[in-house]
Amino acid sequence: MQVIEPRMIYHCTNTNVNGGGGIETYVASLALSQISAATDISIKEAVHQRILKSIKTENQKRFKLLHIHDPEFLAELREECPAIFTLHNHCSYCPSGTKYLADRGKICDRIINPLGCVWGHVVDGCGSRRPKKILGNWWNAYNPLTNLKKLRIPVIANSEYVRQQIIHAGIAPERVMALRCGVQLPKVTPEPLTRTIYQDQRILFAGRIVPDKGLEWLLKALTKTERHIHLDIAGDGWNRPNMEKLADDLGLSDRITWHGWCTSEQLETLYQQCLAVIFPSLWPEPAGLVTLEAYARYRPVIASAVGGIPEHVQDGKTGILVSANNVAQLAAAINELATNYAKAKLMGETGQAWYQQEFTIDVHVQRLTKIYDKTIAEFHDRTNELNLCQ
Repeated sequence: MQVIEPRMIYHCTNTNVNGGGGIETYVASLALSQISAATDISIKEAVHQRILKSIKTENQKRFKLLHIHDPEFLAELREECPAIFTLHNHCSYCPSGTKYLADRGKICDRIINPLGCVWGHVVDGCGSRRPKKILGNWWNAYNPLTNLKKLRIPVIANSEYVRQQIIHAGIAPERVMALRCGVQLPKVTPEPLTRTIYQDQRILFAGRIVPDKGLEWLLKALTKTERHIHLDIAGDGWNRPNMEKLADDLGLSDRITWHGWCTSEQLETLYQQCLAVIFPSLWPEPAGLVTLEAYARYRPVIASAVGGIPEHVQDGKTGILVSANNVAQLAAAINELATNYAKAKLMGETGQAWYQQEFTIDVHVQRLTKIYDKTIAEFHDRTNELNLCQ
């Protein structure tokens, strides 16, 4: 049984912070690394490195603050201490968790409701068509959203796109703030794109190999690029056999290296040897840490203009935004950077400067600390007012 130290700030999540990406990488950066940037020494010393897997049976009055990262914790929160909830994805307002109608190739603009979401699963292919799975998906979104509406805690969205989505789902705008994520500095000191690396003409896709991530149209776009451009694919997924067959049918087998799941060291090498990172998602990514990881390594990004991605790409400055599933646009963007070393290098350097200014984990923690301070102060002010009224 884990020992809870009183008057400490704890992160709450069931995700595996020892591996993976997205929320796992983010929470690990917050809780398991030295938070040296905290401006308030009391906050800095109060953040505990232990991750809470449940708060249901805890005496919540003992906590300085609970930072909730998984929506299922909302049902366990009794508002006996300050708390905040971070939205990392669409699961709190979308039963399928994608906001993407796969069979229609269209981003969903519906507000969560039983009829529309069942229709989306069964007809539009936004999730499983099995009745039991549909019911489970609905409950996993509706129940946390209902709990969140009842609570008075602040909500952090990892992009303005996600902020607007949860507001449309019924959370008061004044409760929700956008705070873009930060990522750790690379372990190996990165360097700007060199002409030697550029001449190898390698581009990188890093992510799960599932239809929503857009690898299919990236492969089709590759057929319209210069033949010496080589694609490195870091990742795996259930759709990989189909994509390998498509690559073979398109005559691309000699222009692609399938690396599978990569260690951090292997992925670091792939980042360093590419001239650009391609982020061709079809679904509306809540934010997309891939862009920030590329900037940290002086690499420009070519990405789909969907979801929260445009908030993380300065089109024409740190990368190039293209319309999702537009093969011609994506091919043209790849060719543009592959034939203009100065532009690719400048975009990478601009992205790195933006990363240092806005997206390091230290900058993020400085901003998060202010939210902690404000949340703690407002909770105690509210508690004092209630006590005076009794």
